[in-house]
Amino acid sequence: MAARRIPGANSRARAVARKLALQALYQWQLNAGLWQDLCAQYRDDEDMRSADRAYFEELVRGVLEGAAELDRELAVDLDRAPAGLDPIEHAILLIGAYELARRPEVPFRVVITEGVGLAKRFGATDGHKYVNAVLDRLARRLRAAEVSGTPGQE
Repeated sequence: MAARRIPGANSRARAVARKLALQALYQWQLNAGLWQDLCAQYRDDEDMRSADRAYFEELVRGVLEGAAELDRELAVDLDRAPAGLDPIEHAILLIGAYELARRPEVPFRVVITEGVGLAKRFGATDGHKYVNAVLDRLARRLRAAEVSGTPGQE
């Protein structure tokens, strides 16, 4: 019997991967370490069973290896230095910046929606508004054709 594909299962697994990546990146900001060590700490997390493990590891690795570049990209759309951001919002914005810059197959609206959802769940009271505004501006710069609906160059 062939395995049935559950509609939306991949998106749910990626949402869980983003949540776990947020937790790992928050931890990294408070106590820097290697991406491999962070990933190993989450290997046995209860939520990892329903997460896209490979995507979780890609997010953690990609953000940690590209943090300086991602912060430079974010700085254009911030009203303060990235180091001055709340660690939760900073981690969410790093994930969003990574996905917008490196994962063009993930629609920009999904990146923004996921970031806002994480900010509502884990961030400060109105942090989701800030995350929404920053990711929207970043998407307009990095994915101008997609945002404007112009086919072609993405």
